[in-house]
Amino acid sequence: MAGDAPTSPIATLTSSASDAHERRQLSLKFLSGWAEDDHRAAFRAFRKSAERLGAEDTSSLEILPGLKAAAGAALRLQADLSSAEACSFFETFFALAPSAAEGLLTGYYEPVIEARLRPSEAFGVPIYRPPDEAVQTEITDRPPLCPDRAAIEAGALAGRGLELAYVADPVDLFFIHVQGSARLSLGDGRHMRIGFAGKSGHAYTSIGRLAVERGYLAKDAAGKAGLEHWLKAHREAGRRLMAENRSFIFFKEIVDLASDDGPLGAAGVPLSAGRSLAVDPRFAAFHLPVFVSASPLPGFGPGPFCRLMVAQDVGSAIKGAGRADIFAGSGEDAGKAAGDIRHRGVLRVLLPKANA
Repeated sequence: MAGDAPTSPIATLTSSASDAHERRQLSLKFLSGWAEDDHRAAFRAFRKSAERLGAEDTSSLEILPGLKAAAGAALRLQADLSSAEACSFFETFFALAPSAAEGLLTGYYEPVIEARLRPSEAFGVPIYRPPDEAVQTEITDRPPLCPDRAAIEAGALAGRGLELAYVADPVDLFFIHVQGSARLSLGDGRHMRIGFAGKSGHAYTSIGRLAVERGYLAKDAAGKAGLEHWLKAHREAGRRLMAENRSFIFFKEIVDLASDDGPLGAAGVPLSAGRSLAVDPRFAAFHLPVFVSASPLPGFGPGPFCRLMVAQDVGSAIKGAGRADIFAGSGEDAGKAAGDIRHRGVLRVLLPKANA
């Protein structure tokens, strides 16, 4: 019965903002950088979440009834609103959560990699589908049943019919694992989109951090480009270093994505460059708008980074309220920008209003 339900976070938000000062603090209009943002781009990203919310049963998720109402309103509006109309939409249906979270921002992207569907001398590094023992998240209460990276690379899964495609370089495969998706160019004009389908269950280890700690790379050279260059220049040492990240990622083919869509995020939504955010879902539920503030970020212009994004993905290294990963887009330029993002930032989650 509705009367027996626990108090919702939205009701708590509205009751806590009873006086004028608190209402001002939680109003989007007074948020630094809010007025200057391109709300039209934010609305397009949110509308993709709205389409997902309109297609699935969210009745068991407490915070989502209010979010689903906002999503329904978004679907009743034209997809290509003006920025002013989109701004009005967010101000009507959302308010700031009472607290902000400061933490580390990084970037990720969709690699575009040459691959083949059959192995050859040139393309012999397999991308695997998940075996039955793969998991969706790390298992902490028992040892993983799946082999780790070193064992799989030594052939532990060979002969089980799990090969999805083949790439030429194990370093390229490693970065596909880190990003969680890729667009494979098959050499005959066709492309295959692949996305996350499971993992080995072993904990993720940042080999970039290890490379800095061991003196292989200076901290300011340990971004994606610097690490990739070092791994390819030191093949045997690089292989051993990659194996220290025991987590191994499995993939599936993603169909029904338009060529101009981003990869599919964990929320089941095609990602939008510069507007989709990977978060820790314990602190920001999927599909919630999140306002991100930071100093200028590589690939996003010279001014401060102040923009409304949408929580549409997760990541193995994305843990904590202030930790987030910005989807930078697809291809080499996006990869360079993403690899250079390692900045402090502030996240402000937007919660749906109870009575909008």
